[in-house]
Amino acid sequence: MDAYWLTAYLILSGLVIIQALLLALQTWEHRRYVRSCMREIKRRKPIGRVALFAPCKGLDIDLEANLRAILEQDYDDYEVTFIVESTSDPAYPAIRRAMANHAWVPARVVIAGRATDSGQKVHNLRVATQHVSRRVQYFAFVDSDARPRPEWLRMLVARLDQPKVGAVTGYRWFTPERPTMANALVYSMNCDVLSLLTRSSHYLIWGGSWAIRREVFDAIGLRDAWQGTLSDDLVASRLMRQQRREVQFEPACVVASPLDQSLGQAMSFIRRQYVIARLYTFDWWLFSFVSAIFSNLIWLGNLGVLAWSLWSGSPSPWIPVAVGAVLYAIAVYRGMLRQSLVKVYFPHWEKASRRIRRFDIWANPLVELAHAVGVASAALGRHILWRSIRYNVLPGGQVQTIIRADGETATPLEEQPLLYCKAG
Repeated sequence: MDAYWLTAYLILSGLVIIQALLLALQTWEHRRYVRSCMREIKRRKPIGRVALFAPCKGLDIDLEANLRAILEQDYDDYEVTFIVESTSDPAYPAIRRAMANHAWVPARVVIAGRATDSGQKVHNLRVATQHVSRRVQYFAFVDSDARPRPEWLRMLVARLDQPKVGAVTGYRWFTPERPTMANALVYSMNCDVLSLLTRSSHYLIWGGSWAIRREVFDAIGLRDAWQGTLSDDLVASRLMRQQRREVQFEPACVVASPLDQSLGQAMSFIRRQYVIARLYTFDWWLFSFVSAIFSNLIWLGNLGVLAWSLWSGSPSPWIPVAVGAVLYAIAVYRGMLRQSLVKVYFPHWEKASRRIRRFDIWANPLVELAHAVGVASAALGRHILWRSIRYNVLPGGQVQTIIRADGETATPLEEQPLLYCKAG
């Protein structure tokens, strides 16, 4: 092999190994931070009235168990607002049953109507947050496919009294129903993203588990900023970043999220996440794109160098073998760090998750390849299919058109009248 190409190969390989080591260090720090925070759960106390908003659409896996978890928080001073598009939504009867079985929890259902200028979830949240009791000091948000722990709400708002903290966020931990290839890929990629969250604020909020002081919500104009957009959390993240308001990650607010997808559904889900990221936070998408492509090119290039060395005898085949072994060893170590956290996050799920956790530890090159395919597939296109509704989104995140499963098409119009259905 020409000395020039060998030098370039060794330099690039060294850079990828350094990147892998930095990611391993980040994962180690995530584990240390999580263990430290989880020891403080019993010390955190309720601090004020919370309005908890739960937008719902369709039947998530074991939806009623998720709703029960929302209504069984160990927090004495909170109210729950479930939001649906209409009473014909399949989630509506499940919500009413859950509310009837938890009559001691102040709860209501808001019928938001069809969105005409934004994502349905964003529309639901804008409707529900318009009229809230003056007693409420904090707003909290949870997705209907999330199953929070009893202490989730208490831990979510516990840090919000710190002056520099603008919002507190958790994240999801997928709990696959079956150890299939599709579920394993989504599970592993999600664990990889979660391991990047530590004490330092990246201004990123995950919309399925987060909270904000009401005065901050009003001060940054979040409700108005949501109008005409698709992503509730990335719009909030963008405002936090612009105003330099710290977003803190709270490990105790990582929620279980049941998962069971086909391979097509899994790749569609991954692409949707990255298309939304590209439209709202282009720099984060670009970082993910470059990182994923770079890592995979080194793996493929390493195989090419090995094949060339075996054919021509130059360079020594031990060089690409050593590079591949080092990269794989670091990836396995990262996987072991991530999966050791199951004992901390969800100890009751540890035994049932053995096969899926082994996949995350040992099949990292395959996961990296799927990751690269997913992030690259999001480089083009502005159409997003989300909960059976197709959105065309302009650069910057403004919704251009909404096409529903029944064929109805909407373009941005004035807001619909706000309709309420309060629980009796």
